[in-house]
Amino acid sequence: MDLSKKIFLALGIGFFLGSLFNYLGVMQEKFFIDFIEIPGSLFISSLKMLIVPVVFFSIVSGVSNLSNVSTLGRIGTISVILYLITTCIAITLALIFSNIIDPGIKKNITGLETVLKQEAPALKDVIINIVPSNIFKAFTEANMLQVIFFALIFGITLNLIKKNNVKLKDGILLLNDLFLKMIEVIMHIAPYGVFFLIFKTFLTQGFETIFELGEYFFTVLLVLIIHLIFTYGGLLLILGKINIFKFFSKMKNSMLFAFSTSSSAATIPVNLKTVEENLGVKKSVASFTVPLGATINMDGTAIMQGVATVFIANTYGIDLSVADFMSVILVATLASIGTAGVPGVGLIMLTMVLNQVGLPVEGIALIIGIDRILDMTRTAVNVTGDATISCIVAKIEKKLDLKKINS
Repeated sequence: MDLSKKIFLALGIGFFLGSLFNYLGVMQEKFFIDFIEIPGSLFISSLKMLIVPVVFFSIVSGVSNLSNVSTLGRIGTISVILYLITTCIAITLALIFSNIIDPGIKKNITGLETVLKQEAPALKDVIINIVPSNIFKAFTEANMLQVIFFALIFGITLNLIKKNNVKLKDGILLLNDLFLKMIEVIMHIAPYGVFFLIFKTFLTQGFETIFELGEYFFTVLLVLIIHLIFTYGGLLLILGKINIFKFFSKMKNSMLFAFSTSSSAATIPVNLKTVEENLGVKKSVASFTVPLGATINMDGTAIMQGVATVFIANTYGIDLSVADFMSVILVATLASIGTAGVPGVGLIMLTMVLNQVGLPVEGIALIIGIDRILDMTRTAVNVTGDATISCIVAKIEKKLDLKKINS
């Protein structure tokens, strides 16, 4: 049985047993829950352990081998524009389908406590903090925007030093191969990590949680699927001339990892390997677009915000105008970059959106219970978006092996 089948089987068994035990009310003791949390946490930590070195050495090796450094500016500009466009499309689709389905709890809600007191960082501060004042701090805290910036400067400078840089470049390439090989080693324990992550989620949450907020849950899920197939699939077909069935087939490992871990950052090493080896994107493009996308591309989160905004407005009996909807699109799109790298980014971004249109932040308490399950799905969408844009940018720059991706 290949790795994908093992991961899918582990996911299915974890989902079934977790839901069953939750329904029967067994194994709900804190000691048992803490015990089964250990393997899943170790698995995520093993992936996160590789994020900084994989991203750093991948970007440096890719940039240092560019024949023309000016292409980097073009790759960066195209990537950011495409990421913002897909996020804008995502939030627009969410608002359209939310108004058609009209989800909401049809009763008055009172007495909810404020669930979020943390304020979103100012966009100005995020931009200033892109440049690290202490690179060792950036590495230890895994501040990805700062790591990406330093890696770009390091790679560009290494490229400009034409004399005596061969040994250093060879050393960086060797280290890059070393950390990519470490990913393969960790892949062997992936099915077990996935099982315990999914098992704990449904053991504590329960499958019936989905039905308690059925309209909201299935509206988010519907828009995520539409965005995945039609937005990403359309871009791949029109701009990339890529067989979308082959694309999604080759992305299954990355999508399963993202679904299991609920972390775009933790999936960077796996997705980077998939984009380069399975989809045929050259390292000079993938090493930049994949880490950048994992940091600023939050289409799945934007979809959640759009549906949640309409859901909370309906629940509280508040009517939103066309101007409010336009405001939601603008704020959610900009916030996808403005809150990059902030813990609990999805709920913080939602707080910004709710404040913008005058909706009560307390409404987040209604959806916070089911958010963990939806977070897994929207992370899989985010990761697929990173790979999609990587392929399109590579196609534009003529750095995509179409034979490999369409094989």
